[in-house]
Amino acid sequence: MTFAAIEPFYAMEILGRAQALEAEGRDICHLELGEPGGAPAARVLDAVRACLGRPMGYTSAKGNPALRERLARYYEDQHGVAVDPANIVVTMGSSSGFVLTFLSAFAPGARIAVTRPGYPAYLNILAALNMRVTEIPLSAARGWKPAVADIEAAHAQAPFEGLLLASPANPTGAVLNEEELADIVACCDRLGVRFISDEIYHGLNYSGRDVSALETSKNHVVINSFSKYYCMTGWRIGWLVMPDDVIRRAEMMAQSLFISASSVSQTAALAALDERVEYDKRRDDYAASRLLLAEGLKRLGFGAAEPAEGAFYAYVDASAFTNDTMDFCIRLLDDAGVAATPGADFDRVGGGIYVRFSYAGTRRSVEEGLRRMEQYLRAGA
Repeated sequence: MTFAAIEPFYAMEILGRAQALEAEGRDICHLELGEPGGAPAARVLDAVRACLGRPMGYTSAKGNPALRERLARYYEDQHGVAVDPANIVVTMGSSSGFVLTFLSAFAPGARIAVTRPGYPAYLNILAALNMRVTEIPLSAARGWKPAVADIEAAHAQAPFEGLLLASPANPTGAVLNEEELADIVACCDRLGVRFISDEIYHGLNYSGRDVSALETSKNHVVINSFSKYYCMTGWRIGWLVMPDDVIRRAEMMAQSLFISASSVSQTAALAALDERVEYDKRRDDYAASRLLLAEGLKRLGFGAAEPAEGAFYAYVDASAFTNDTMDFCIRLLDDAGVAATPGADFDRVGGGIYVRFSYAGTRRSVEEGLRRMEQYLRAGA
């Protein structure tokens, strides 16, 4: 393994620095993490309280059958597709889902394509597993979306066995519509590439309905999580939908790597799936913060600050202020008390002029963060 390929997760580094400042008594506006500011729905917490008086042992490595059956119904209700509960694995968040996917769906040393910018843990997990990576660069001019021609060109240059793609995306918030996603899945089928659809931001779409890769094909892998839409980051609970040729291998690996996801968290997840009315109201709150943040960032002079179609991020051009957003974000935190994530977290090549701001937290954090940044930037920072 090339240890140099593993780099810090800078959003978490900024969080650690921010928490150290808070321990000293500083007030910090947290715009660095994709972490919802609200608690899980009340009925989720009620379900957990009810389960704590009885033994909470291991479940099957694939998860509680009732939860897997409810997830199968979720796909029927939300996407109009039939999913066999036997093809679902409940995971310890999406992170263990990525590990299980890479280990069970690909041979050792396989090459996986990801987009740049993209979620930094993709590269670090693949490096830790001794797998190779192809990065497909995206551009703001094309809405941060990959085209089929981009995928074909990358594959011709360095053939890869898997393509991992998120919609809505982190950090850009780009959303693929039904036709765009279907074209990419069809491209993967032509090339003999396993498609991995990261759908953890489903439910946080401001441009239309969420489209799952399962609507096009059941030969690929879908990863999802209760962290974002369901406000359950610390509960560490997610799931995989896997094709027949992979699911048994994934189950056997899960038995030894993780045994099973938390029984308490699975109870919470089962209740959360019936609370979408509550969570849709929270999406409306994010939508208001989304517009507030976009308008504020444009006013301050950040580029490419138009509201994204999904997730809860603004990935903006800070070149009016710096060509080193790592340094910029550290100074912004230390001097202004605003935590944001440098673009190098998502793009190790061209991220030096970009910053990701999250509006997942409270409206107060967005409003106060903008006020502090305006004061800081006007002072000539």
